[in-house]
Order: sequence, then structure tokens, then C-alpha cells
Amino acid sequence: MLLTRSRFFFVLSAMVLLVVASAWFSLLLGPSELSFAQVWGAVTGAEAAGPEADIVLRIRWPRTLLAMLVGASLSVSGVVFQAMLRNPLADPFVLGVSGGAALGGIAALSLGAAAGFGYNAVPPAAFVGALVTTFLLYVIAGSGERVSANNLLLTGVVFNAFASAAIVFLASVAGLTEGSQIFLWLIGNLSAARSDVAGWVALFLALGLVASLLLGRSLNLLILGDEPAAQLGVATEAHKRVLLLATSLMVGAAVSVAGLVGFVGLIIPHLLRLVLGADHRLLVPAAALGGGAFLVVCDSVARTALGGRELPVGAITALVGGPLFLYLLRKHQQRVFAP
Repeated sequence: MLLTRSRFFFVLSAMVLLVVASAWFSLLLGPSELSFAQVWGAVTGAEAAGPEADIVLRIRWPRTLLAMLVGASLSVSGVVFQAMLRNPLADPFVLGVSGGAALGGIAALSLGAAAGFGYNAVPPAAFVGALVTTFLLYVIAGSGERVSANNLLLTGVVFNAFASAAIVFLASVAGLTEGSQIFLWLIGNLSAARSDVAGWVALFLALGLVASLLLGRSLNLLILGDEPAAQLGVATEAHKRVLLLATSLMVGAAVSVAGLVGFVGLIIPHLLRLVLGADHRLLVPAAALGGGAFLVVCDSVARTALGGRELPVGAITALVGGPLFLYLLRKHQQRVFAP
């Protein structure tokens, strides 16, 4: 579909409305029932004092904002990885950055008590793990002049396998309390997320969005393959390195605060590509808004589905995304193998 200015603004306006609706839905729902007027008063400042305002502004809004940022980061990373690897069913965790981030966070959880660190050490430790993994990706898969998609995939598989083994070892030596925290963090959880790290997640999301939007034409051409893209004037290797770094930082920041929230970066980009087409100049910002709205809704369900108890948000995204992924995979195989 041809991307016109009117279509661009219409789609993004609709996506912004979707984000606003999901955020309002999140602010309304919770163990403490609040009316539309109470939430509106807290948001607009008309009722800046009182328990209702504290619930909205100190508890629900920071968590809603963090869910938006994490969902947007994972979704944009999924768009870029699917273009770089020329696979519409690729996952942003496939390159092993998430495994490195998870290993750093789990190391802080399981060993932090003995070293005198608390849960506050998890986000920086996870982000350091993501940075180390990204550096190793550059050294191993990006050695030489070319960044091979196959090398990236194989290196990611090795990193994830190593990280999984190390996580199992750390979980086995951790105490009961740390073990339960490890389980929740691995499946993806926003209940213990710190609102003060939202600024860092927003910063890396902004950097990733800028890089992806500036290289939107390159992403459109990379889908055709490296050689056709190079023949059409794309500095393929330089652009792939920039995109790899930008998306890895986004994934690392998202995992560092929320754990391994699955399927957001797989399902949302693929669904939007089916609806909007494959022009990344539109697909990237739409994925950021769609991923943010999706994770906000999933987190709202996780907070309220069991009454006073919470589910990890990763369980909700898996329950929704798993069957949908199998359906999309089936449709993809039918198109590939159709006579």
C-alpha cells in the first residue's frame, strides 16, 4: 500500500487513541474500585490529594507508563529484527540479548543477598548483561566486513543456551525467596518494577525509534536481501550494525525492568504488517504504539483477573500470543508451500 501523508497521520492518530484508551482502562482497573470522575480528577489535578489520587498517580500510572515503554521497546525491536533477518516470525529475543540480560538480573537476584545488594541491583545488572552480550555479538557474529544473518542467529542460539544453563544453576543454589523472585522475573513481571527506571527505558526507546525511522528506507530494502539493497544504494553492513546496537539496547532496557515478557515483539509487528503493509516508515511508529497498548492491556488483566492476587504479565502475553503465533505460523507455512 502506498504511504501518503494523510494515511500516515490517520493510522498514527488511530494508534494514539488506542494507547490512550488502554492507559485509561489500566488506571480504572484494580483491587480498589475507582470511578471515571475520580481518575479524571487525579489525572487533571482537580483532586491532587486523597487516597484515590495516590492510587492513580503513585501506583497505577507509573506501572502503566512502564508497561507502555516496555511493550513499545519489544515491539519495535521485533519489527527491526524481522526485517534484518528477513523472517516475519522472528522474535526480538532470538539474538541472545535477552538471555544475557536475564543472566545478569538473575545473578543479582540470587547472589545479591550474600553481597549485600537488594532487588534494586537487578535492573542495572540485567542491563550490563545485555551490553556484554551485544558486545560479544559484534565480536563473534559481526567480525569482518559483513554481519551475517545466519551468524547472528547461530550466535544467539548459543548465547541463549549458555544463559539458560547458567540461570538454572543460579536458581538451584538460590534460597526459597530468591527462587520465587527468579521464577516471576523469568516469565515477565511488572509488579516489582521500579518507576524510577522508566526514564532510562524511555531514553533507549527514543534512540531505537530515531535510528529505525531514519533507516526506514534501508529496512524496506533489507527485506529484499543484502545484495539487492546494496545495489539500490544502502550501506547494508553499517546500517545493520547501527540497527543491531539500537535494538539490542532497547531489548536490554526492557528486560532489565520487566524480565522476559514474551510474544509482544513477535505478534504485534506481524499483525500490524498484515494490516498496514511492510513500509517501515509507518510500521515502526505504529508498532511502538501498538506494542505499548497491548502490554498495558495485558498487565491490566494480570492485575485484576484473580481479584486480590496478581499474575505475571508474561503469563497473559503467552496465553494470548501462543495460540495466535501458532495460527500465524500455520498461515505462513501455507503461503510458503502453496503450489
